[in-house]
Amino acid sequence: MTHFICGADESGTNSVLNLCEEVCAPQYRGEDVSPCLRAIALDCWALLSSTVADAYLAGDEMEEDLGRGLVILPLLSTCLNSSNMELRCAAGECVALIHESRLNLGIDEDEGENASERRFRRGSWDGSEWEVLMDEVKQRVAELSVESGRHMSKKAKKEQRATFRDFMATIVDDEPPVEVVNFRGGTVTLRTWREIIEINFVRHCLQGGFQIQLMTNETLHMIFDIDASTINDATGAALSQLEKRLTMSKTSEAAKAADLDMTRRRRTRTNVKNYFITADGEDI
Repeated sequence: MTHFICGADESGTNSVLNLCEEVCAPQYRGEDVSPCLRAIALDCWALLSSTVADAYLAGDEMEEDLGRGLVILPLLSTCLNSSNMELRCAAGECVALIHESRLNLGIDEDEGENASERRFRRGSWDGSEWEVLMDEVKQRVAELSVESGRHMSKKAKKEQRATFRDFMATIVDDEPPVEVVNFRGGTVTLRTWREIIEINFVRHCLQGGFQIQLMTNETLHMIFDIDASTINDATGAALSQLEKRLTMSKTSEAAKAADLDMTRRRRTRTNVKNYFITADGEDI
């Protein structure tokens, strides 16, 4: 969270990315890494990679300075064949992010060619040394989007298919993702994997406070390009059941803080009244 929200130092971001790339490998410092920890490392890698330039992630114009995503593509390919679903999904999300950045390198509004020609020339994998590997990745992603078998529960299969269908739309069909987030006062439409990865992270961190923070937090407004004036126009509307629970309920954080403050005040008042009983007044 610190590097994502407050990180302004490129070297700090790179050091965390380096650590993630080391931990997501099968072994770290001579010890086997659990699939769950590898999946978490890939999630962190994807989040921080959403803040860097497309060329830094998927560029290959300079052989001595390949994009970070290109370097770990072989590792991501092996993760897609893992028996752990969390690791497969984390790897698929990383590949979708890298592929999106690769396609963006082929789009330049200042060039005279049409978008499809530019995308084929600069943003495609065709003719590159990663073409064969990406063909294998695309095939594996397509298989995971329709995979069935007795080794997975019905719920897990349904979740994996839905997840990898979204990945396949970008990785195989070159289609941008679309996710709409509704909240009181407006909606946010996300059309890139960068934005989707970031908002999923924020949602996971804030849990039940996600809606309130999305409405009131200026930092989130800046990150996701939310018009605060539109939200302010809706402040007079009735509170939703969730917001009433968070702000007006006796079990809300505000109510608990007020109750604790009242208890302290009552204790202080009692000590003052009984001051003559205490030896030195330390209970006040």
